[in-house]
Amino acid sequence: MRKGAFASDWEKTMTGLLEKIEAARAYVAGRCRLTPEIGIILGTGLGPVAASLEPDADISYGDIPHFARPTVDGHEGRWISGRVSGRPAAVMQGRFHFYEGHSMEDIAFPVRVMKALGVKTIFITNIAGGVNPGYQPGDLMVITDHINLLGANPLIGPNTDALGPRFPDMSRPYDKALAGRLMALGAARGMALKRGVYACMSGPCLETAAEYRMLRILGADAVGMSTVPEVIAAVHAGLRVVALSLITDACDPDNLEPIDIPKIMRVAGEAEPKIAQLVRDLVPEM
Repeated sequence: MRKGAFASDWEKTMTGLLEKIEAARAYVAGRCRLTPEIGIILGTGLGPVAASLEPDADISYGDIPHFARPTVDGHEGRWISGRVSGRPAAVMQGRFHFYEGHSMEDIAFPVRVMKALGVKTIFITNIAGGVNPGYQPGDLMVITDHINLLGANPLIGPNTDALGPRFPDMSRPYDKALAGRLMALGAARGMALKRGVYACMSGPCLETAAEYRMLRILGADAVGMSTVPEVIAAVHAGLRVVALSLITDACDPDNLEPIDIPKIMRVAGEAEPKIAQLVRDLVPEM
């Protein structure tokens, strides 16, 4: 292919993406009175956290141009605009996963729309398996770093400086000051939050005992199937990131038991009020 033709294809790709982001931004902005400063992405079973908002608008993902639709239970698929502890926020009730068949562009797209709307800081939550032998179901872990084992990255392909640099630095993807404040706020509420490394695998099958041993050797404390693509997109966009994992099951390779999905959802439901409280406490300082 001639160089000129390659450049033309690249320009078309990036122009198309920027147009999609603008279409989604314009639709959401037209439905909401507030300009969000904070973005919040809620993980599996944690959608009720959004109930603590002072609502402004509630939009189905299906109505937002170019938005994908979640297919997993526990992901309501709604974009909620409102105030959290007095701060204007955009809250995603549900996310998109690689294992659902969504592209990396689909998964990163909401973060890019948040950036276009004016979001400066993003708070991401998920549920995860506890790889660290000291973790128990119900523990909360502030993510300090991650390991991307998806075999994919949302930044692969053409890049434009309008979205972020070609080679974003990932030496500090999670904001240390916000992580420290989250730990302190948890301690003030009597919550003994953990700090740890989150590993992301594609799923949807749960890991084997050998894979859990591998994750321990690699230095992971928890494992899940989300978050990392959104964090990469957020860092690329220049957003501050803080992230929290709810440990729903113990992943002990020497005493591995079949995963009980209803039990995982119960753990998520029981922990939801704590997570909602931490969100309300941290948002004023974001």
